[in-house]
Amino acid sequence: MQWQSYLKNFKSYLTLERSLSENSVEAYLHDAEKLVQYLSLSGQDKLPPGSITDAHLLDFLYYLGELGIASTSQARMLSGLKAFFRFLLLEQVIPTDPASLIESPKLGRKLPDTLSFPEVEALLAAIDLSTPEGTRNRAILEILYGCGLRVSELIALKVSELYFDIGFIRVFGKGGKTRLIPVGRDAIKYTQIYLDEIRRHQNIQKGSEDIVFLNRRGKYLTRIMVFIIIKDLAAKIGLQKNISPHTFRHSFATHLIEGGADLRAVQEMLGHESITTTEIYTHLDRDYLKTVITEYHPRGR
Repeated sequence: MQWQSYLKNFKSYLTLERSLSENSVEAYLHDAEKLVQYLSLSGQDKLPPGSITDAHLLDFLYYLGELGIASTSQARMLSGLKAFFRFLLLEQVIPTDPASLIESPKLGRKLPDTLSFPEVEALLAAIDLSTPEGTRNRAILEILYGCGLRVSELIALKVSELYFDIGFIRVFGKGGKTRLIPVGRDAIKYTQIYLDEIRRHQNIQKGSEDIVFLNRRGKYLTRIMVFIIIKDLAAKIGLQKNISPHTFRHSFATHLIEGGADLRAVQEMLGHESITTTEIYTHLDRDYLKTVITEYHPRGR
């Protein structure tokens, strides 16, 4: 593949000519690879580097924003792309640098705050597991962060759609579409504890028999209740960020991408539509998605 040879040469340039550390080389290469993955996803990977314009790069950054990638991560990725296209210009592969005029402040709409992994751990550690609500809340946050669910998908999650024996949950997303999402070890552990030790002993109201997360009256949670749970935890640890359930979804995507997961896998797990104009999309193998979670998600390692 044409782009792969340029990536290989870019790596050699960073290592031999710029004498960068191994970590720096991998970071720059990682950013360039993400652009190539995007071009492949959007059916544009046959374009030669000289045909790439600033519009292509802005579309790529907009796509990252749609996935929920933090604006700070987008800015860092743009820095890597600038280095890649400067190299291509230096090698006379391209006549002009399409990245030269793109500035970080123009990365698109502002995204909600994204949590760092230590912040996620601090929120989880602040939950009082000695109470029924605390046990439930730990499971809720593990599922939100471990699976990247929308809050609407979380509150509608069904016991009959938990396939913990094979490490997946089935989620009903936007437009009635369903998807299978790998679920990590910690999310399974705390959700199973909640199901066995708390939910099993509740007086469950009619209509909520198959709903996973219930309030103390045995009915499904509302979106507002999930917001309150998260806001209260943030206040408890003194977190100076405006966070919501969606923050965990952004963090899920950002941490996977930064960890090295490919865009296509993250897109599928988030339940986003295909970005190709023809909407032809081959779903990824379930075992591969499980591998992505295991290798690239902080709670999956």
